[in-house]
Amino acid sequence: MKIVSISIWVCLITYFIITCFNITNYSKKDETQKADVGIVLGAGIWNDEPSPVFRERINHSIALYKDGYIKKIIFTGGKADGKRFSESYVAKQYAERLGVNSKHIFIEEKSKITQENLKFAKEIMIENNFSKALLISDPLHMKRAVLIAKDFNISAHTSPTKTSQCKSTNKKLTFLMRESFFYITYQIYRIFY
Repeated sequence: MKIVSISIWVCLITYFIITCFNITNYSKKDETQKADVGIVLGAGIWNDEPSPVFRERINHSIALYKDGYIKKIIFTGGKADGKRFSESYVAKQYAERLGVNSKHIFIEEKSKITQENLKFAKEIMIENNFSKALLISDPLHMKRAVLIAKDFNISAHTSPTKTSQCKSTNKKLTFLMRESFFYITYQIYRIFY
């Protein structure tokens, strides 16, 4: 019985390590190309301003917009407890200050997690006849985001921000552990739903 327990733990740990490796490897993938819209995944706000992580995702979407890769931007993220505004509203205000035409910005204000970000972004895509999207987030977030996007039948390509605020080894490791856990959890969720 003890040998079986040890074997199970070894398998679980091995699977987690392999997942970490795959997420890290995938984070180097950049498929930036012309698309109808960029979907910016939410990442929190601080005092009615984008958090440093979210700000860099927004900045990347603005650069893609100004360089002609995307024509429109969908900002995602709902309103957290105790906040005056939603993440996506704050992102929209920030982008407008940096020269993005408000007519080219869409927001969804209901989501709390990545899965909901993409679910509600898909609804906006359908309403506006957008067929192809660039997913905009941190590099280590991309593997899970692409998997979820596929489940929602979003034709999406990766465009990870080059200026991620997860720079230190400690921050990268924390992000990787978190992403690996959520990636595995989402895979389990897919089996049952």
